[in-house]
Amino acid sequence: MVDFHGWDMPIHYGSQLKEHEFVRNSCGIFDVSHMTILDIKGKDAKEFLRKLLANDVNALERDFDGMYSALLNETGGILDDLIAYKLESGYRLVVNCATRELDISWMESQLGNMDISLSERTDLSMIAIQGPLALDTLSKCFSPDASNELIKRTPFQGLMEEGTLVTTTGYTGEKGVEVMIDHEKAKTLWEKALVCGAKPIGLGARDTLRLEAGMNLYGFEMDEKISPLECNMAWTVSLKDKERDFIGKDSFKLKKETGEYHVLKGLLFEDRCIVRSDHEIFMDEQKMIKGVVTSGTYSPTLKKSIALARIPPSNLKNCLAEVRGKTVRASIGEPKFVKEGKIVFKNKTS
Repeated sequence: MVDFHGWDMPIHYGSQLKEHEFVRNSCGIFDVSHMTILDIKGKDAKEFLRKLLANDVNALERDFDGMYSALLNETGGILDDLIAYKLESGYRLVVNCATRELDISWMESQLGNMDISLSERTDLSMIAIQGPLALDTLSKCFSPDASNELIKRTPFQGLMEEGTLVTTTGYTGEKGVEVMIDHEKAKTLWEKALVCGAKPIGLGARDTLRLEAGMNLYGFEMDEKISPLECNMAWTVSLKDKERDFIGKDSFKLKKETGEYHVLKGLLFEDRCIVRSDHEIFMDEQKMIKGVVTSGTYSPTLKKSIALARIPPSNLKNCLAEVRGKTVRASIGEPKFVKEGKIVFKNKTS
């Protein structure tokens, strides 16, 4: 067990490697109740979120659907990444526990005279069920009607059943759901899922799974000084409605127009090594052009070392790093290695 921003969290339940592989091949269950759940209601809720978020909640047409977004400051840096859901009576945001106090304070400072109520849902737990057999497991845990509806849902869609929000989202690159549910019901769901074949998964495998999937972690791939352009999140910034004036818009557009920023890429190392965050990456033999690793690990799926790194834009196919006095080489590709159990990483020679 470790202290994770005030929460006692298991690194693993026996074997981090086996837990990782179980999610890729079967079904894992995660207690992610450390995530902060915020409900936003009131007649100005949509207007408020269209100003607050870089993505546009106006695109959420159906109740219980969600979207990934950045919460930007005035200089275009990322205060947090989050998922926003449309509810029947407002919206729900799921934000990181590490940024909980800053997020809430920032939101409250932006309310002005808007008719808004912002409440933290401390009455809810959050459970993630992930893996190729996740929906099979869910079919034994929820009503037949809900199970049949979930099968039809595409990523970032959801449904509500007796106060429980079930959404087709996750942090592993696998099919699955995240469930926001009453505490007592969460215990029942957890126990039932274990009986149905799911295995509990700790923080260690959660991190290697998200890194293989190319998913960002706040404080590593992004922070208040990093633009969405610099962490593969530009796609979450909606500029479709030219009249919408969201916080950080002008700074984002200026940086995009100048093109003066590094980009997030995936690195696949051929040599046996492990590179961690803040490790320097070199783009030339003279080691004059540099980038930096944001996250790195050994990939149980690829059986090689991988990393996400922020590097200068270029057409280079390879880069270098120094590990324990040895020069190691890595292929450069898009920041995604595994999707639904399949290796999808392609370097620039592909």
